[in-house]
Amino acid sequence: MATALTTRVNTAWRLAATGLAFTVFGICGLLFSIVVFPLAWLWPHRASRQRTVTLVIHWFFRALVRALQWLGVMKLDVHGAEQLRNGGPAIVVANHPTYLDVMVLLALTPRACCVVKHAHWGNPCFWGIVRAAEYISNADPAELVEAGARQLAAGYTMIIFPEGTRSPAKDRLHPFSRGFAHMALNVGAPILPVLMDCDPPAFTKTMRWYDVPPRAFCMKVAVLPAVSAARYVPPGAPTMLAARALTNGIETHITDHLLQYGFLEARN
Repeated sequence: MATALTTRVNTAWRLAATGLAFTVFGICGLLFSIVVFPLAWLWPHRASRQRTVTLVIHWFFRALVRALQWLGVMKLDVHGAEQLRNGGPAIVVANHPTYLDVMVLLALTPRACCVVKHAHWGNPCFWGIVRAAEYISNADPAELVEAGARQLAAGYTMIIFPEGTRSPAKDRLHPFSRGFAHMALNVGAPILPVLMDCDPPAFTKTMRWYDVPPRAFCMKVAVLPAVSAARYVPPGAPTMLAARALTNGIETHITDHLLQYGFLEARN
């Protein structure tokens, strides 16, 4: 009886804490959009403005992750984070099991730029953030590659979820799109494969924010060694074939490691 009561109290607490965290995030995002974003565009120097906004976002998400840990909502298990902090400009290619993946990666990466859904550019909680930080919309594939190349040249790490949306299930990934491959071939930047997992599952494609798991969920992040395009692309291959080969190679590389780490369930 006592154990069941304790479980219900713990679940109710984590539900309330999760709701509070999402409320704070929404309010802060809205304030950023209507206050910080207009002020940021008065900043005369574009490069320093973007650096400042990017660092503000990084520290905000670090604080939010710490708050979720302190509240007992989540745990964080990270391996290889020094490559995100000190490795220089790279293209982070990650699987996308939960809604919180981008928050965690931004909290781990001080100089980051993201490819985000075009729908977020009209979201009242996000539109100011994505513009002030000069994030990149996924609406136009050609512009995505060109803008990504500019951000890499400026010293930023690009964070890309090539599935395009959250993974459909624990045993499946969406097919990878080729934008990151064209970007890597265009600028010669290394690719950092990143494995993401959430145990027990939370904020997945099929769950609502209030579907609180039976215990605090653990976000697991494993940053693999950098991979060059030359590993998968035959010398002299035409651009389209090279992008296809690189996309398939990285998708297989990530899928194999997800299975090895136990982040992805093998299909029968």
